[in-house]
Amino acid sequence: MARSRLLPDNFTLTLIGVVALATLLPASGQAAVAVGWITNLGIALLFFLHGAKLSRAAIIAGASHWRLHLLVFACTFILFPLLGLALKPLLAPLIGVELYLGMLYLCALPATVQSAIAFTSLARGNIPAAICSAAASSLFGIFLTPLLVTLLLGVQGDSGSTLDAIGKITLQLLVPFIAGQIARRWIGAWVGRNKDWLKFVDQGSILLVVYSAFGAAVVDGLWQQVSLPVLGGLLLACCVLLALALLLTYLLGKWLGFSQEDRITILFCGSKKSLATGVPMAQVLFAGGPIGLLILPLMLFHQIQLMVCAVLAQRYAQRPEEAAVAAPLGEP
Repeated sequence: MARSRLLPDNFTLTLIGVVALATLLPASGQAAVAVGWITNLGIALLFFLHGAKLSRAAIIAGASHWRLHLLVFACTFILFPLLGLALKPLLAPLIGVELYLGMLYLCALPATVQSAIAFTSLARGNIPAAICSAAASSLFGIFLTPLLVTLLLGVQGDSGSTLDAIGKITLQLLVPFIAGQIARRWIGAWVGRNKDWLKFVDQGSILLVVYSAFGAAVVDGLWQQVSLPVLGGLLLACCVLLALALLLTYLLGKWLGFSQEDRITILFCGSKKSLATGVPMAQVLFAGGPIGLLILPLMLFHQIQLMVCAVLAQRYAQRPEEAAVAAPLGEP
């Protein structure tokens, strides 16, 4: 029997199942530690395989694609804060002042690293550019986010452990990628012949990130901190913000004449916000005060962006192969 076109694809259904599993059976205690390690290993494997797959020329082209990186940074650190300020007349009455401040904090954060690159890979975008752009966004965010928080919320604080953040990014992402580059001379051809298998590593890493992040949010009391009406308003606010960010990043990439591969990278790297960076930063920037409601918008937005971008990435992945290989890796 033919599958109905109205039904989601298998990956989307699996993603919904993972969210349901994280809601009903979230990992906590030692189980959460184990899930965290497995997730980190899965991400490290993903970057190792990408390092083995990508040629030096492709990496250099991705790193030198300054127009793409500039647009992604502008979307992350300029477009998002402007959207947060512009939406104040709608958001403040809908969710209250404290949650609106949480929305502004969300807008000041850097982009995600792992999921942005995984989604770009799954969608067959410009992976080298995504790796460089997402990693740089996270590093620059260590300095830019405290400045934006001061401007938007009037809060001053320490920027946190810069060396620790850089060390984590280096260990989890850069070291496996460099190891893959070193191993490319021995396994590069095998990885190229089995690129379909790499797709399952991409999908698996996304599912692990979703389960780990959503489960942690549930354990931290995602469903108990606010009433259902306010939670519904916050859900709507996050959806509106994400929809505007996705629409504007897509249109900007198209208006500025980027190739389809580049537009995919801009879409997934320029519309994301990092939970992994946002929570530790909040503990430093808002030290001494309750941060639960301030990070609740980030926790919810993070789950929504994973769900929506997973569906978008899967749709992009289903386009004809010729459309992907015809797009250049560098500037159009």
